[in-house]
Amino acid sequence: MERRSFLLGTSTLALSQLLVGCANNKQVLNVEILQGSIPGQIVNQFSRLQPKVQLKFTPVEQLHDLFQQLQTWQKKTNSTDEEGWRRFVPFVKSQKVTKADLVTLGDYWISYAIEKKLIQPLDVTKIKQWSGLPKKWQELVTRNDKGLVDTKGNVWAVPYRWGSTVMIYRRDKFQELGLTPPRDWSDLWNEKLQGRISLLNQPREVIGLVLKKVGKSYNTENLNTVPNLEKELQLLNQQVKFYDSTRYLEPLLIGDTWLAVGWSSDVVSMIGRYPQLEVVVPQSGTALSADVWVTPADQGKQSFLYQWIDFCLNPDVAEKISLLTKTNSPIPTKITAADFQEPLRSLLPMKPEVFEKSEFLLPFSQLVTDQYESLFAKMKG
Repeated sequence: MERRSFLLGTSTLALSQLLVGCANNKQVLNVEILQGSIPGQIVNQFSRLQPKVQLKFTPVEQLHDLFQQLQTWQKKTNSTDEEGWRRFVPFVKSQKVTKADLVTLGDYWISYAIEKKLIQPLDVTKIKQWSGLPKKWQELVTRNDKGLVDTKGNVWAVPYRWGSTVMIYRRDKFQELGLTPPRDWSDLWNEKLQGRISLLNQPREVIGLVLKKVGKSYNTENLNTVPNLEKELQLLNQQVKFYDSTRYLEPLLIGDTWLAVGWSSDVVSMIGRYPQLEVVVPQSGTALSADVWVTPADQGKQSFLYQWIDFCLNPDVAEKISLLTKTNSPIPTKITAADFQEPLRSLLPMKPEVFEKSEFLLPFSQLVTDQYESLFAKMKG
């Protein structure tokens, strides 16, 4: 599931900060990171605390690209054919594969990464702050070898920030029409919004919000047990102008659409620049998504790797990551809505009662996945 990253801001890791420290006797920690997800101040703070570590950060724009990088490393590690023929070709040197020690991944990709053996389990006994991570987060990243959530499985990832699926609407358009501002998924079915809504081009997200509207879970496996689901989807489709997972904000800005369903990570970097936009977290609960640390398969487990993860889970550091990247923290903090600029206060931090009703999109079997995709295709006609 592609999720656009935050735009680079003043607090974001800049290109000039990719290499921190240059002494030859330092231990190098290679990290491939989602662009904008860790502020430069945090990197500098860690470097002061760990002067023996040389941090090498490589920012990547999309979570999907990071997942593909894991696949690339695995293919190069497992491939010997290319190296074989290179030995017999003059002047052609083989390129050494530099595999990162740590990689940012979205929680959506964890199951695929485990199933394809792209990542390896983490030793949480080396993470002092692990016990401070709420149970909901620990359970999310504890999986069996098939990538399914399993309390008896291994810990494969550690979350360091999270976002949610939200509604973004044009305040001015709603005021002109005398419409009540949307507060929950059910407001998407308002007849006055017909042809003025954009939805994500994602079966789990769209069918999931309909399930939430009728009091069911995002992770419902048998859709045949949900009464009137297909009818609800057909009515919702009549409201939709288009489905897209990347370019859904531009039509909203020019007034071509009046309401969009999208990801909080796409919204926070621009909401302050466009006062006509308002963001809403649906009150009946929404889909959650987390950025997590994972280790590529067959990579040596450096002690500094765990020190970095532990550092990110420190409550004070977690609070800074949340405030500077305008996102939520899996670690409990003292942050209040007043700590964010006015347009973001309806989004950050998420209200506890809404968070309790919200869910991660857990992995399905291929059979269930096919059912969702088939119904979504039928909905769009």
